[in-house]
Amino acid sequence: MSSCMMAGLLSTQYNSTLSKFKRLRNNPALSVLTSTQRKYSSKDGAGIEYLHKSVVPTMHYQKSLPRLPVPKLEDTIRRYLAAQRPLLNDEQYSNTEKVAHDFQSGIGKQLHEELVALDKNNKHTSYISAPWFDMYLSARESVVLNFNPFMSFNPDPKPEYNDQLVRATNMVCSAVRFMKTLRAGLLEPEVFHLNPAKSDTDSFKKLIRWVPPSISWFGAYMVNAYPLDMSQNFRLFNSTRIPKYKRDELLTDDKGRHLLVVRRGNLYVFDALDRDGNLIKPAEVQAHLKYILSDPTKAPSFPLGVLTSENRDTWAGLRQKLLDAGNGEALHLVDSALFCLCLDEEVMRDHIHISHNMLHGDGCNRWYDKSFSIILAKDGQAAINFEHSWGDGVAVLRFQNEVFKDTTEKPLVGPGSQPAAVDSSSAVCRLEFKLTDELKAGITKAKENFQAAVSKLTIDAMEFKKGGKEQLKKKKLSPDAIAQLAFQMGFLRQYGQTVGTYESCSTAAFKHGRTETIRPATIHTEHCAKAFVEQPGQHTVEQLQGLLNECSKYHGQLTKEAAMGQGFDRHLFAMRYLANSKGMALHSLYQDPAYNAINHNILSTSTLTSPAVSLGGFAPVVPDGFGVGYGVHDEWIGCNVSSYPARNVHEFLKCVHKSLEDIFTVLDGKPIN
Repeated sequence: MSSCMMAGLLSTQYNSTLSKFKRLRNNPALSVLTSTQRKYSSKDGAGIEYLHKSVVPTMHYQKSLPRLPVPKLEDTIRRYLAAQRPLLNDEQYSNTEKVAHDFQSGIGKQLHEELVALDKNNKHTSYISAPWFDMYLSARESVVLNFNPFMSFNPDPKPEYNDQLVRATNMVCSAVRFMKTLRAGLLEPEVFHLNPAKSDTDSFKKLIRWVPPSISWFGAYMVNAYPLDMSQNFRLFNSTRIPKYKRDELLTDDKGRHLLVVRRGNLYVFDALDRDGNLIKPAEVQAHLKYILSDPTKAPSFPLGVLTSENRDTWAGLRQKLLDAGNGEALHLVDSALFCLCLDEEVMRDHIHISHNMLHGDGCNRWYDKSFSIILAKDGQAAINFEHSWGDGVAVLRFQNEVFKDTTEKPLVGPGSQPAAVDSSSAVCRLEFKLTDELKAGITKAKENFQAAVSKLTIDAMEFKKGGKEQLKKKKLSPDAIAQLAFQMGFLRQYGQTVGTYESCSTAAFKHGRTETIRPATIHTEHCAKAFVEQPGQHTVEQLQGLLNECSKYHGQLTKEAAMGQGFDRHLFAMRYLANSKGMALHSLYQDPAYNAINHNILSTSTLTSPAVSLGGFAPVVPDGFGVGYGVHDEWIGCNVSSYPARNVHEFLKCVHKSLEDIFTVLDGKPIN
């Protein structure tokens, strides 16, 4: 079939295909949109400059991606009330129900109609994109603990390649190769292949590349493949969040050819690309990094990087003072660098030490405002810490997967490699800054504030080894639903209540999609948790199994709705944002204690599994909360959880472990104690 014939066929099927896509929430397979079932193939013949050369151009599907839908107002209110039901007593719920219906029939209807009209006039983007950027960039809290998460790399399977210098060199080279592949349009598009035998084939790719970008998404859909939004990827490199009073800005300067390296709090730069935009020789990268690692310069008394951990208005004021003191050129080198490489001097003791180091570190050997930093400990333990305003985990995880695959399968240097005989002293520049007494005082204060904040954070981890994804799937249960149920059971066991719970879900299946919230605390989890924790002797094993099944089915429905942009959180947020922008008084729905409570997410959760990732983590989003990073693997379930003094994370994980034991005991057909 010619490309013109194919395009014509796709055009005639445009409307029916789009309507099918809207019905996908009923497709059980859609739950993969929240997993990592994507294949990446670094093809041979790409040379040293690129990871691979995709047959299909990187952004081929972007133009035809479906738009993020604005949910129907009545659906949003119904879903909102369903999520509120397990959190409220009868009197509270009755009041919240009344307020919500008043909103739906009154000002909410007007705001919804205005939001829909606004969305129709901005078809190049999504209705949530601008408000979401604004939310992040207007936040004045420190990005450390409040926003930046981390994802740690698995060690290289070949132990000798985990040497700090060797691994740093390979990761820098692979990261630059990823950037060049992306910018050349040669990076494989991000696609969920639900039927790889049809869609992830050379023959299909050769065909789809000739389909016009304006309709290419529909061609992929016809073979059960779902291209994802890749608009965030351009912010991966040469990007930094710049502190400004009241609202920060994102700077991207793709002319930068240099890398930012931080060691002992000292900042260094060297060109990782030559004048033609090609990666310098890996042996030269190795030589420059070796030079930095052997630099005897002591840690500065006033490390500039700690300022990026400050309150954003405070940092904005101090940055202006840095500029006034004549540091503009040095700051621009930091801001426009490809990315940040942090070379740490500590050896990691265990997973808890890794989590603390990669999430926040000592505050001095970081530049938290860079779009992402690769952190490498003395023993080669590596992680990515990323600033969250510009993008979400989908873009970062793709990068991490590709870098891990490339460095482990095609390392450009090894333990026996010799650094190039070049003059690194002239190629590497250690940045120096002119600091006034006021700036020195600001740095000292930032250190104190940083230590005060991180000293309150506790992290603990748990591995449940008695079952995992395979066993749950055999029982036709959603692995994610069971993990989330265990958190509900664990919290009930520890604190005797059900609380506001947040699970992040990507809406990258849509143009400029960001995230939607899954609300895992439901009437089903509440009923099931109470049965297991408070009334185990009052239910038969079969009844408990039935409750597990109900939780799984309902959680699966919530997950599909969220992935399809059919949650309630972003819709209510966008209408509130619209009301604020118009200077309108907020409706009582937004002032209802129940609304504040459900958005005070005591359990904030996020999951990912990937062959590249060892563990991920983040701090609680509220002072009396838990930050729950977790993964459901084939044979085991892991959790990496953080808390502040208001909560006992060690006890929580014991309660979660006990809950998982009870669940798997029941699934084995045995009664629980």
